[in-house]
Amino acid sequence: MTESALANLRVLLGVSGGIAAYKAAELTRRLRDAGADVRVVLTENAARFVTPLTFQALSGQAVRTSLWDEAAEAAMGHIELARWAQRIVIAPASADVIARLAHGRADDLLTTLCLASAAPLAIAPAMNQQMWAHAATQANLDLLRTRGVDVLGPASGSQACGDVGAGRLLEADAIVAELATRHGPKLLDGARVLVSAGPTYEDIDPVRFIGNRSSGRMGFAVAQAAAEQGAQVHLIAGPAHLPTPAGVTRCDVRSAREMHAAIMQQIPQCDIFISAAAVGDYRPGEVAAHKLKKTGATLRLVLTENPDILAEVAAHKTRPGKPDIFLVGFAAETQNLETGARAKLERKKLDLIVANRVGDGAGFDATDNELLLLWPGGKEHLPRADKLALARSLLVRIAGLRAQPAGRRSKR
Repeated sequence: MTESALANLRVLLGVSGGIAAYKAAELTRRLRDAGADVRVVLTENAARFVTPLTFQALSGQAVRTSLWDEAAEAAMGHIELARWAQRIVIAPASADVIARLAHGRADDLLTTLCLASAAPLAIAPAMNQQMWAHAATQANLDLLRTRGVDVLGPASGSQACGDVGAGRLLEADAIVAELATRHGPKLLDGARVLVSAGPTYEDIDPVRFIGNRSSGRMGFAVAQAAAEQGAQVHLIAGPAHLPTPAGVTRCDVRSAREMHAAIMQQIPQCDIFISAAAVGDYRPGEVAAHKLKKTGATLRLVLTENPDILAEVAAHKTRPGKPDIFLVGFAAETQNLETGARAKLERKKLDLIVANRVGDGAGFDATDNELLLLWPGGKEHLPRADKLALARSLLVRIAGLRAQPAGRRSKR
């Protein structure tokens, strides 16, 4: 994907308040280098960090800062600007502006433009790592994603406040590349992609179950990234309290056997299967009809092995008269990450495996992660980032490998 995909695109760049606002100047320049026509709107707080004159010089256009600009609003300037935009990008997007967008506020020029425009919206968050991790911020982001808003980043690292963690604004080149991906040709246009996500729960009795800590965030991000690349996506989700990504068909299941049945029903119609679910390996041999009571004695559960979904799908990957199904597995490891994942890749005859370390706050329940991609003849490390950003990078790699003959799949 090249940045020429942005040529002649009319981009309305919104800049909200925060120390990262200075990076929006570089983003303005990079967008113009990519061929975009850029107009800039600063919030009142952004103008405390950077000046309109800077952005006027870089964009070659007048900069708007207020709804109460009498000269501009004499001809309903904000409506004209809203209609002009083909893409709205807010970078940096502060926790405050994210909250106001999520709740439909229109209390300044930037948020009013977002409501008044039919242009797709992308936000690049930037804030303190604790603000990023706060449940309110994450809930606001989930709500925006259900409305089709693209969330770009954030990156992880040291912050101006001295903290270290997720919340850094993506670099300008990364934001431009992400936008180019959405406006250029789709890498998986028309491909039928099946994604599994989330945990499975195995009942012990009507009250208790055996489960795991998977939140489903990575699998849901993969489904969203596949849809962004033009795929027809069917998501099989275990118990996960996450909104369905835009353009994705979802089927909810609970147990490993339910997930197995749903996946095997869809496999004949799919071109790519991405097994991101954390499927339980075992289930209780018998489920008690009534709640088990304390007796003062040790309780023993006899566990039965669940179906190996990925192994069974691998046995059906070759289809007469059709290309083989491209199979992607996930490996969560607490130690020997590459060794364990490589063994699973070979044992289950996968085309690609996505390995990540779990435990001590990594992997499960986190909003960010880092991944090791392994395939026959190659590997790639994806550094720590937001799970959606990782999913987008993963889909680019999948599309590239799938386009190559199996014998030529090596790291480029």
